[in-house]
Amino acid sequence: MDKICIFQTTDVHCQIKSHDELFWEDNKIVFRKCGGYDYLSTQVQELKKKYPHSLLIDTGDMFQGSQLSVETQGKALLPILNAMHYDLYVPGNWEVVFGKKQALELFAGLDAPTICANMHHDENGLPGELIFDPWFIWQIEGLKIGIIGYTDPLVPIRQSPAYSTGIVFTEPEATLPGYIQTLKNEKGCQLVILAGHLGLSQEIALSNSKAAKGLDYILGGDTHERVRKPILGKYCPVVEPGAFGSFIGKLVLFHEKGEIRRKTYQLLEVSSNRMPDPDLSSIIEKVEKPYLLKMNKIVGASSIPLYRYFVIENPIDTLMTDALKWRFPEIDIVLSNGFRFCPPLATSNQEGLFEIPNWYIFDMFPVDSRIRTGEVSGAQILDWLEKELNNVFSKDPRKRFGGWLVKFKGMQVEFKIYENLGKRVKKVMIGGKPLEKQRMYSVLACEREGDPKDQLCRLSNVLHTRYEQATLHAVLLEYLETNSPVTPSPRKDAIALDAPATLLSQVFGIDYEFR
Repeated sequence: MDKICIFQTTDVHCQIKSHDELFWEDNKIVFRKCGGYDYLSTQVQELKKKYPHSLLIDTGDMFQGSQLSVETQGKALLPILNAMHYDLYVPGNWEVVFGKKQALELFAGLDAPTICANMHHDENGLPGELIFDPWFIWQIEGLKIGIIGYTDPLVPIRQSPAYSTGIVFTEPEATLPGYIQTLKNEKGCQLVILAGHLGLSQEIALSNSKAAKGLDYILGGDTHERVRKPILGKYCPVVEPGAFGSFIGKLVLFHEKGEIRRKTYQLLEVSSNRMPDPDLSSIIEKVEKPYLLKMNKIVGASSIPLYRYFVIENPIDTLMTDALKWRFPEIDIVLSNGFRFCPPLATSNQEGLFEIPNWYIFDMFPVDSRIRTGEVSGAQILDWLEKELNNVFSKDPRKRFGGWLVKFKGMQVEFKIYENLGKRVKKVMIGGKPLEKQRMYSVLACEREGDPKDQLCRLSNVLHTRYEQATLHAVLLEYLETNSPVTPSPRKDAIALDAPATLLSQVFGIDYEFR
């Protein structure tokens, strides 16, 4: 039988150079150097020699996640992506971070097509024309393979609402059955694949939905999960190839006499042990050069590695909440959103310290949000905690937002992951005392542009809100300058009573393990 191949990357988040990567092996953390577009390019070229009939796709979050991206509004990524010779793109949930106009300009600057079947121009609050073509047909070796693109319809909720102004997102289930039928029955495709940026939980749910009947595969993205063995839904398998350019998903299709006979999947690690592609290295050096002095400035140090891979607590988030509480000690509870991106910082200097360059501030928190404070009741906090836990651990995978648990300082919470909505929170302490439902508490969070003035970190009806004369980055830089070296060991402010603190995925109930 002959072979054709689809290679996939996703959620690179502008990590253009080789970096530390975290693995979970033998129940402990292991760090290795991975990723970098120049190393990725070398590996892709090697794969294409072995599989000359191949397609290279990226399924989103390619323009957000680094200081270089912020400095250039994503434009620095264009020559790198074009030199990689991708064949197809799908937009991710963070592609709108610089606004609709800039997002469209960035995609227009790519040499390969972009597909997305659920991003529409806004026509008075209703979905108008599609922004991108909904599908792409790959004709190879006498075969037709239809690929449908989808991105997360929850973008206006998960991201700051202002980012996606002018775009209306629709649910994949509304149009997927029609596209499958069109590609198979009218276009004569032997195989139909969904290339998505929906999140693994949503992709699994979709694979078990009647809307996916006739779909042959889901190549997913968004939640940075490392699927090494395809997850078998009722109607099709689902995979997701990690993040940060540290992995390549490799789908091999064995065909004979115009029919697909067999499919195999493998998750490949992008190791830095090979030679980098000199052309890509040169492009990376050129686009970084104007900003290197600013980016490489050392702004602090940590005595422990920094990472954000565990669902419940991590050193990066502890660093942020420590800094916020240090700057605003009078506030009862400081909050930090449940981000899940950022490669580790795990290479120490000769003194055993982990120096923090300015660019890593942007890796940890790409958006420099303003800080806002307000007051809420204990009852509001309890209700909000239940909703936040459900966003992460809902038994209905369609209701999982895809982020990690919200982070906080000044409050201690004990909860159960596997309870139902409204029954997860078991104990809450604020300032060392039990939460009082009628008492008012001061809270602090970073602004999400476009949110109502009385909302903080999805807490609604917040009283007496006000902007502080500080931003997230400014507070973190001041804290590091004053307190380095810091030791942001997780405090166990959030304790799951029915799961380990080392939980690495919000996906449960199936044969899957993040490692």
